[in-house]
Amino acid sequence: MTRKFILTAFSPDRPGIVADISQVIFENGFNLEDSTMTYLGGEFAMMLQVSAPPNGNEQEALAALSSECRRLERDKKIMAFVSPASGVAPSSAKDFTVKTITVEGEDQSGIVYKVSRYLADLNINIRTLSSEIKRSPQSGTTLYAMEIVVEIPKKLSIAKIEDGLGAIGDKLHVDVTIA
Repeated sequence: MTRKFILTAFSPDRPGIVADISQVIFENGFNLEDSTMTYLGGEFAMMLQVSAPPNGNEQEALAALSSECRRLERDKKIMAFVSPASGVAPSSAKDFTVKTITVEGEDQSGIVYKVSRYLADLNINIRTLSSEIKRSPQSGTTLYAMEIVVEIPKKLSIAKIEDGLGAIGDKLHVDVTIA
């Protein structure tokens, strides 16, 4: 079984960050399997799943990759860290239903916390979450928009979840939908 690792990295945004990170991964014999990369407030951030080289000493390869991450910090101002992946297999698709929850409304503190706490209390797993602040074209009001892809255990009632999310939306004065 090939060992997997998570590499996280961030840097002030500029051209070449992805090339710098992927070069280090490639040159150390690792394979880039999955990734999420995004621009956040002037920074470019990424989370990557890499697998160890198929042949050779995994610990030596990991040490070399970690050393290269420190070099990226010194030379390129890219903060990068490597850690072992948990190795936990994903849930079986037959055990849950994938849904998308959207939240939109006036920006305020606590939206992510209140929605994510409700989901956690129901044992609903968040697969991805993305959010952004934008201005209303009509009023110029600061709006918050969030999209969450979740894994809902099949034993839970979607109607009950919608009711709970609706109550949270009412308290926060935001629109919450599940599709």
